[in-house]
Amino acid sequence: MDRFAKLAHDMSLLWAKYWPSYLGGIKNTLILALVATFIGCIIGLICGILNTIPYSEHDPLPKRFLLKLIRVIVRIYVEVFRGTPMVLQAVFIYYGLPYFFSVNWQSVWAAAILVVSINTGAYMAESVRGGIISIDPGQTEGAKAIGMNHFQTMTSVILPQALRNIMPQIGNNFIINVKDTSVMFIISFTEFFAFHRYITGVNNMYFPSAAIEMVGYLCMTLIASFILRRVEKRMDGSDSYELVQADPLTMTAGTYQHPGSPEAPAGVSDEERERIRQSLKNRNGSTRGDR
Repeated sequence: MDRFAKLAHDMSLLWAKYWPSYLGGIKNTLILALVATFIGCIIGLICGILNTIPYSEHDPLPKRFLLKLIRVIVRIYVEVFRGTPMVLQAVFIYYGLPYFFSVNWQSVWAAAILVVSINTGAYMAESVRGGIISIDPGQTEGAKAIGMNHFQTMTSVILPQALRNIMPQIGNNFIINVKDTSVMFIISFTEFFAFHRYITGVNNMYFPSAAIEMVGYLCMTLIASFILRRVEKRMDGSDSYELVQADPLTMTAGTYQHPGSPEAPAGVSDEERERIRQSLKNRNGSTRGDR
């Protein structure tokens, strides 16, 4: 217990002395994670849509060639950025581009956002593609049957449903970005972990500072998880529904139960059911059962 008391004492000393630096690192981490996740989702959405544009052997050759080329480019992009560490991607983009080309980074913020956004877009491209192909193909066929083109089908029918399916993955990528921004110290970006490295270089209290870092990252991810679950629940809508029983057609369109059935709708008497049956018989000449 003495060790834990000493750890708590050292953490309180560090926080009392360096709390503005810790809070500044948290602010930079959250801004970078939010902006990069948003841009990465846009990149992934574009790649996912381009990767699912349908074509057939009856389409013109230029269209088939262009779509195949797009899919090859997207596949290479996804495999390269999913298959390499973000820290090396940061090195190649921040130091490699000026090495090969006349690129001069005016702001380390721009480089950090670019690195994290491209990395996030590679993961989101596959998530969007999976969300799109998870939608029942019958909905696409139905949209085409009423005259919708591919763009209208995607924006009005497929994407709203796919977005709800991939919301957990969007939240997961944001939480991963909150943690993975810690590798941006390699390009001198001063986020939360970079301040920890600076502080421990000054006072040599590595473990107490690391404990503060652990608590800070945990608080950020827990709050983000709570907010994302609330967003998902709001997107689901209300889970309380009442069946309409006043319309006679409702009683015969899948919601009608035999009077002797234990699942028969409550509050509807046998006389009311018979009245509805006679009303439909007089309207149509016969009931569904009689036909």
